[in-house]
Amino acid sequence: MSRRRRALLLGGLSLLLGALAAADVAGREAALDARLGPAIAVVVARTAIAPGARIERRDLAVRLVPERYAPRGAFGAPAEVAGARAAVALPAGTDLGPAALAGTRPGPAGALVGAPPGERIARIVAVGAASELPAGSRADILVTREGVDGGAVTRVALRDVEVVGARPAEAVPEGSGTGLPRVGLALRVTVRQAVFLVEAQATARELRALPRPASASHRR
Repeated sequence: MSRRRRALLLGGLSLLLGALAAADVAGREAALDARLGPAIAVVVARTAIAPGARIERRDLAVRLVPERYAPRGAFGAPAEVAGARAAVALPAGTDLGPAALAGTRPGPAGALVGAPPGERIARIVAVGAASELPAGSRADILVTREGVDGGAVTRVALRDVEVVGARPAEAVPEGSGTGLPRVGLALRVTVRQAVFLVEAQATARELRALPRPASASHRR
């Protein structure tokens, strides 16, 4: 075999091996993406935020996280957070969810004026339409958790709670691909209920807000 032919053969072999290696890497990346799920947006603190400080748009950033590792209940757009106040100290890079916010906007904050000491404003993000849950309305909160057999178990967690603020949030995908509306809610609840909602937002598969008709309010 001539030297020229040998060089051409080795060059072709190198190209073939390179293509096979690239295909193998692409296949591994695709498999990894399938396991982790698509990347979703999570709002984080761009800079450190002091407790009680009003959170401005410039204080926020968005990072993309594989769906599998994204914190449950985290906000997906800065508009859902800007204008609120920090419930605790928020170091730079902190993922922001309802538990990080405290009595924030004029409406929800004013709802506690003259209220009993045991009442609080709790914030959640749930499946629901903001247009159906105006301030002053009441709602039932459903919580869906993973069942022992891998299925889902849904129950009524809170009944007849007062809505003191609502704003549209990022939609969540459904099997059909159309997506379900989500709503950021400020609810007037007891301390025990607030603690339950924080835990449920962090660990449950889904929270859902069901508007109650005015005629059904206060009926247990």
